[in-house]
Amino acid sequence: MGILLVYDVTDESSFNNIRNWIRNIEQHASDNVNKILVGNKADMDESKRAVTTSRGQSLADEYGIKFFETSAKTNLNVEQVFFSIARDIKQRLAESETKAEQPQTITINQPNPANGSAADAQKSACCGS
Repeated sequence: MGILLVYDVTDESSFNNIRNWIRNIEQHASDNVNKILVGNKADMDESKRAVTTSRGQSLADEYGIKFFETSAKTNLNVEQVFFSIARDIKQRLAESETKAEQPQTITINQPNPANGSAADAQKSACCGS
């Protein structure tokens, strides 16, 4: 239903793996699965950062997904990430239920007023009636 793509902001290789993970998601998950990109360890000193916030945001923008930076250690934005993906999933499911509930009507052998009466249309219906 939803996937959090989490990388470590102090580890360039974890960030570089995001593209591979997204390819795997595109190959194996539902097309409409909700995704959020998360850069973790946002509490770390800037000198230890390997991935800037702007690079994370750019990658998220490239794939059209939301982006957050979090810290599991200090609880920065952790709840917001989970609430955000839960809201997105709930909205997607509500939209798909609304589409499923819309009645689809099919009319067969509806008479064309330009071609005669309803009785004429009935005579030409299936099985010689």
